[in-house]
Amino acid sequence: MDRLASMRVFVRVVELGSFARAAAALDMSAAVVTRNVADLEAHLGTRLLNRTTRRLSLTETGAQYVERVRHILSDIDDADAIASSSARQPTGNLRIYCQPGFGQAQLAALLPHFAASMPGVVLDVTLSDHDVDLVQEAYDVGIFIDLQKFDSTLIARRLAMSTVVLCASPEYVARHGAPATPLEVAAHPCLNFAYEQLRHHWMVEWEGKQVSVPVHSRMVSNSGVVLRHAALAGMGVMLQTSFSVKDDFDRGRLVRLLPGQRLGQLSVMMVYPSRRLLSAKVRGFVDFMSAQFPHPESDPWLGAGMA
Repeated sequence: MDRLASMRVFVRVVELGSFARAAAALDMSAAVVTRNVADLEAHLGTRLLNRTTRRLSLTETGAQYVERVRHILSDIDDADAIASSSARQPTGNLRIYCQPGFGQAQLAALLPHFAASMPGVVLDVTLSDHDVDLVQEAYDVGIFIDLQKFDSTLIARRLAMSTVVLCASPEYVARHGAPATPLEVAAHPCLNFAYEQLRHHWMVEWEGKQVSVPVHSRMVSNSGVVLRHAALAGMGVMLQTSFSVKDDFDRGRLVRLLPGQRLGQLSVMMVYPSRRLLSAKVRGFVDFMSAQFPHPESDPWLGAGMA
């Protein structure tokens, strides 16, 4: 048995959820795919997949095994890339994890430019705000903001700082006015992220002091996109990151409130595993993103319309 080949077949079966689909993707017969998985199970002395006539599912052991195998195969591919011509000509899948707000507002527009510079790289992008283990889940690189946690043993490079801004639509301001002081925010309906620390109070720096402002939430959501649409529709005032609303400010769809007050800043971090030699595809992406954000200590989205 070629254990490495069987591992690759097993991972493909899991990803596609079917022996037949894996066989088609790998240009093998279904019988060969089935035999590879069976040989792997026999070698390990345990069942990795539960099989029925209608579906496949991982056993508990299989779920643990597939994550380790993905990591092993990724390491092997990276080692091969470094030792071969693909180290000079990036190829293969690049798995990217990204915080949703940044992914939708910024990364989505950048990826086509990166893809054009590396035609041999296939982008596999996941947007999520759940805790993630980049190494365990075989991601090549992750983009996080301060509110998220990541393994401190990994390499972390700041891309930029993003300012937290208070904003509303011009129509809302025309109807209800704009708060002149932080305490006046309490009289406005707020569009609020579903973080416990933000649900009832917002911290604002006012006259040199940190002030806890009580807020009334008209809407609470874990999605910045949902809150942004509510703000655009004039439902209330919203706290948001500068990278999420720059285009709306530039186009006049939203206006900044309390511009002189400091509501906080968040770091946008690019993170990748430190123990692995960087393949050309990862190095290329790291270099590309670093070039897009040459001043990591500043906020590139806080333009004249947001000051």
